[in-house]
Amino acid sequence: MFAFHLAFPIRDIEETRRFYVDVLGCREGRSTERWIDFDFFGNQISAHHSSEPRSTETSMVDGKSVPLHHFGAVLPRPVWDALRERLEAAGATFLLEPQIRYPGKPSEQGTFFILDPSGNGLEFKSFTDESGMFAQVEAT
Repeated sequence: MFAFHLAFPIRDIEETRRFYVDVLGCREGRSTERWIDFDFFGNQISAHHSSEPRSTETSMVDGKSVPLHHFGAVLPRPVWDALRERLEAAGATFLLEPQIRYPGKPSEQGTFFILDPSGNGLEFKSFTDESGMFAQVEAT
């Protein structure tokens, strides 16, 4: 298995630390006063302080508006369900409520979107059948 690395902008180190560790349950890695690393479901993400605003541009997917710039994780259904419950208990606001997308198709998946405190879009998915992760779907 391989892990990915992603660096992304944030506005505040401490609010980012609280969100990724306390809300999402990520383990904190290395950090300085300008950046912080997290174990994001087995992948390394690096949050870097930036004064540049995040894009608010959206894209239509399956008839729903989602943040064009986003990242996330594909999780086993029990982990996805637990994260959804954890976010609901924390009072998170869902940009796209937890739902099943493409029901009955090879790409059937649970999905939801949230924003981190800096406005970064996060998508969490869980495929009914992992082989559907790269299945073709009709564009909407």
